[in-house]
Order: sequence, then structure tokens, then C-alpha cells
Amino acid sequence: MTTTAPRLGTALARLLILAAALLGTLLAGAAPASAHAALTGSDPKDGSVVATAPKEVNLTFSEQVAMSADSIRVLDPAGRRADTGEIRDLCSGSVVRYGVELRAGLPDGTYTVAWQTVSADSHPIAGAFTFSIGAPSATSVALPDREPGGGLVGALYGIARYLSYAGFAVLVGGGAFVLVCWPRGAGVRPVQQTVVRAWLVLTGATLAMLLLRNPYTGSGELSGAFDLAGLKSVLETKTGAALTSRLLLLGAAALFVAVLFGSYTRRTDPKEKKDLVFGLGIGGTVVATGIAGTWALAEHASTGIQPGVAMPVDILHLLAVAAWLGGLTVLLVALHRAPSVERAAVERFSKVAFTSVAVLAATGLYQSWRQVGSWSALTGTRYGQLLLVKIGLMGVLVGIAWISRRWTQRLADLPSAEKAENAENSENAEDAENAEDAENAEDAENAATKATEGAEEAKGAREAEDPEDGEGPENGEDGQDGEGSGAEEGSGAAPAVDPERAAQLARQRAAVATARRKRERDADPERSGLRRSVLTEAAVAVVLLVVTTVLTATEPGRTEEEAGRSTSASGPAAVPDRPVDVRLPFDTGGVDGKGVVRLSLDPGRTGANGLHIYVERPDGKPLDVPEVKVALTLEAKDVGPLPVAPDRIQAGHWSASGVQIPMPGEWRIQVTVRTSDIDQTTIDKNVKIG
Repeated sequence: MTTTAPRLGTALARLLILAAALLGTLLAGAAPASAHAALTGSDPKDGSVVATAPKEVNLTFSEQVAMSADSIRVLDPAGRRADTGEIRDLCSGSVVRYGVELRAGLPDGTYTVAWQTVSADSHPIAGAFTFSIGAPSATSVALPDREPGGGLVGALYGIARYLSYAGFAVLVGGGAFVLVCWPRGAGVRPVQQTVVRAWLVLTGATLAMLLLRNPYTGSGELSGAFDLAGLKSVLETKTGAALTSRLLLLGAAALFVAVLFGSYTRRTDPKEKKDLVFGLGIGGTVVATGIAGTWALAEHASTGIQPGVAMPVDILHLLAVAAWLGGLTVLLVALHRAPSVERAAVERFSKVAFTSVAVLAATGLYQSWRQVGSWSALTGTRYGQLLLVKIGLMGVLVGIAWISRRWTQRLADLPSAEKAENAENSENAEDAENAEDAENAEDAENAATKATEGAEEAKGAREAEDPEDGEGPENGEDGQDGEGSGAEEGSGAAPAVDPERAAQLARQRAAVATARRKRERDADPERSGLRRSVLTEAAVAVVLLVVTTVLTATEPGRTEEEAGRSTSASGPAAVPDRPVDVRLPFDTGGVDGKGVVRLSLDPGRTGANGLHIYVERPDGKPLDVPEVKVALTLEAKDVGPLPVAPDRIQAGHWSASGVQIPMPGEWRIQVTVRTSDIDQTTIDKNVKIG
């Protein structure tokens, strides 16, 4: 059988269109992608030292969060609650700020602020920082090192999330494939099983997420999944409402599947089938859109910039993914389990997949701009790096899809060979059937021979037991009857009576039928090539979906960069709990020109500080020098140099009091040491001052 190669120009044009679509799909935060809130500021600031106890602690976030009574906790140095537990909503316009009041009469020391909440995109976030009243002190507060949404519960929740995406894609894409591309597939059992199992997976994953939601956003303990009070609180949240709505819509989806694989397959009137297809198409579209909307309304699309545009775009993105990958899965099943799938059905799906990629291009470009926002975020954040991994996978997937389209075009370019191939398949089927009949006839003959031999052995045994009776005509007649009975059994009745023999014949017939089907498939190189390329495409799609699921739990690049800029603007975080000590070797080049400068800045934070300078010889003994000068510079803020003129206390010891550090940051301390009238040097070191 000859084949016609695809036209190169058309194939290249389609490849260029797919490559353009790839620019959007590659950068699209997978469906769906997360947009975690981040802590952008606090009052008091992280690591700051205040003279008197503040009345409250305020936290500012990058986007809206869900607060509970224990979302913000302030703990004193002994680990006791220092707040009243009353969360105040201080939001104003686009500023998202919450506060908690502190108790009166708090003593000096270091206080720990621990917070945990749920961002508007349904992901838990948490953190902690410290501030000091009067002066830093030791603290006995030990915060858990478990990240929110981690551990066993987080892993199970992530698996359920992945299965829900996969189930949705196969359920929606499989139903669309049958209705649009291959109506006859509604009566094919492997296709039915695939779509029904996808419904079961999506339903089970949704139930698991609903039960795991409480420990996922709270304690992190698996036992919390069976806490009825926690489940009730989950149902009152936006995510709980979305999961509940998804379960209700899955009930409607079950009705759709039952009608598609039940009433529709039994209809024989073309007009009735056409009307039923129209109804199933409208109803299925509404249900699929509603299920996709449960992700868009509860996760990233409903928060951040332009939610009114992002939510419908996200729904379209999800539906396009389902039409492509879900239909691909059902096509793979059909090619392997139902080799009689029509070429026209494969060609129609190729057009559907191409349209889906175009939709992914449009929605993906918007998603990438919304979630990443800049090239620096694409390469400098974890979200962007994962997105680059997805770029490679999508490139491979689109390349394989192009190969599948080439095989599909070859199938479409062979209408003249259809009759010849069908004749060949019919001849193969006839040969296989003749072989099967011959094999059945041989089996029947063997069975007859075996039955006859059995009858003769039984007769010989009776004659041995009673020889005299065996000579009588009556017994002889019985013997003849016995032989006749055995002959009748051997003539074909035995296989119908013997269950073991019947099962053996059934297995032989099934093996012959399987061999016939395999010969038919192997005799069609175009279909075999398409089957291999679709299998590879599906395997890459599975890996791609894994990366997509990881992306849903990763903070997007835009949010991460904004949080980083806010943190930098608020100043450095850490404040040492002891003076800043600096050791600087020097060499002026003259006599007694080598030594070490030890500098101590106490308490080493903003405000007034005491400065002590010790000049020592290499052996550690004091070195009396004519002059020591100090300058402080904050280059990030263009502050300084601020000169400091210390006073000589004794040989090798210089001191200054009231050294003012106006603001926190990375300060450069310069020390100038003069060991003679002409020998001096300047040494410096950067230190962090809070």
C-alpha cells in the first residue's frame, strides 16, 4: 500500500503557527497558577528596637488574606501571649493591613510575632519575626520549622490536586471527543470506561481536598481531616464553597455521562440522535464551564490585577487544556483498544486540538504577563525557573503533536486506498475465520476420538467384571448401545457437555480473534505511526501536568519581586543581640607600623552607640599611636561619610560616646591609623546595623 507524503509548505506553516502559540502556552501559568500573598511590611519592623511598648502590631500584605482569631500571635520572651487576640481590619483601598492589640505594661525584651493565614488564592502562608522593647534579650520561643501546607498532608493535598486536574481534563476532553469527533465511540466500552473512571477520579480527588483542607491550612496533622468542626469552618470559606459547588456539578456531569453512554447509544432515529447531540452539547458545555469556574473563582484568577478579565480567561484556558489533553487520552485508548476508529474522527480531533492550541496561545500570553510580569522574574525566581522547565516540555509536546498531524494528514490523503485496504482486511478476517473453523473442526474430531476410546475402555471394564453377561445378546446390545452412545458423544455432543473443553475452545477462538485484530493493525502503517506518536505525546503531557501542579503551589515571580522590593525598602531585618565587634589588621609601612585594630560598637543598632577602639601590636600588646579617626558611610542611601573623632583613654585605647546611627542598613566603617608623622593607612569593613 502506497502513501502520499504531507505537503511540506502546509506542514511548515502549521508548525510556525504552533510555535507562535507556544510563546503563550509556554509562559502561561499552568491551569491554574497560584498568586500567593506575601508580607510586605510590619509595624514594628522586623528586628527593630522601640523605646516604649507599642499599642498594637500591624502586618501589611501584598493582597487580601483570610484572618482568624489566631492568625497573629505576639509572644513575650517567656513564650506567653502578649496580645489580646482581637484582630483589627485596617485595610484601606488597595492597602491590605491587619493588626492585633498588645496588653498594657509589657516589660522590656525581645518579642516574637508569629502569623499564619490563607491567601486569597487558597494557599496557606505563614511567617515570624521579632522586635524588642527597650533592649534585645534572650527568648525561649521556639517556632515550628514546618512550612505551611507541607508534610504528609501537603503531599496528599498536592496529589489530590494533580488528580483533580487530570480527571477534569479526561472527563471534559473525552466527552467532547465522542460528541464532536467520534459519535460511534459512545458505544465502545474502553472509551466508556476511560471517561467514567475520569469522573470517579475527579470526584474522589475533590472529596479528598475538601477533607484535607482543614489540616492543610492549619495544624498540618492528618487527624484534622476528621475534625467536623474544622470541616464546618472550611465550608464557610471561598475554597470550601468552590469544592462543594464542584461536587454538585459533578452530579450533573454523572447524568451527562449516563445519557451519552446510555440513551444516546440506543437511539436509532437520526433526527432523535441529532437532537440529543445538541442537548448534550449545550448541557455538557455548561457543566464543564461551571467545573472550570470552581478553580477560577477560588484561586489565582479571582485575586490580583484585573480579576474580571482573568477569571473568564482562566476558564477558557482550562477548557482548552481539557479539549486537547483529554481528547488525546481518549484517542490513545481508541487507537490501542478499538483499532476500528475512523480516519475522519482522527482528522476532526486534529482540528480540535489545533484550535485548542490557538486558544492556549491567547490565554497563555495574558496569564504569563499577569503572573510573571518581567524577564528578571522569569529567570530570577523559582516560579520563573519552573516555567522555563515547562517551556522545554511544551516545545517537545508541540513537536510531537506536529508529527501526529503529519500522520493524520497521511490518513486523510488515502481515500482511494480505503476500498483496497478494507478488502485486504476482509480477506484477512476471512482467512482468520477459516483457520478458526478448521481448528474447531480438528478439535471436534479429536474430541470424538477421545470419547470413543473412553467408551471402549468402559465396555472392556464391564466385560472383565462379568464375562458371562458380556456374551449375552442383551448385554451385547447394551454394549452396542454403549458404543453408539460414545460415538454420539464423540460426534460433537461432548464439547457442549464438557465445561473444561468448552472453555478451552473459547480461549482458542479469543486467541484467533486477537491475532486477527493485531494483523489488521500491523497492516496499517499510518495508523501504527499515529498510535506511537500519540502515545509519546500523552506521556509528555503527564510530565507536563506534574510541573503544572507544582507551579500551582509556587509563589509567582511578580509577587515575589514585589515582596522583595517592599522588604528592601523597609530596611534590614536582623538586629544583633550583642555589640558589633570588628577586627581590622593594618600596616602603615613604618617602624611599629603593623598591628590590629579592634572596634566595638555598642549596642550596634540605630540611635546612640558607644564606640571603643583598641590598637594592638601583632603579639596582642597595646600599641600607642598618635592618631585614630573613624568614618561611617551608608552607600545604599548616600549617607556619609559621618566622621567620628574618638578620644584617647590610655595607650592603645580610644573611645567615643553618643555615636549616632541615623538609619539601619549595610554601613561601611573606615578606620584611619597614623603611626608616625608620615606613616598612616585606612582600613574598612562593612557591617549590618539594624
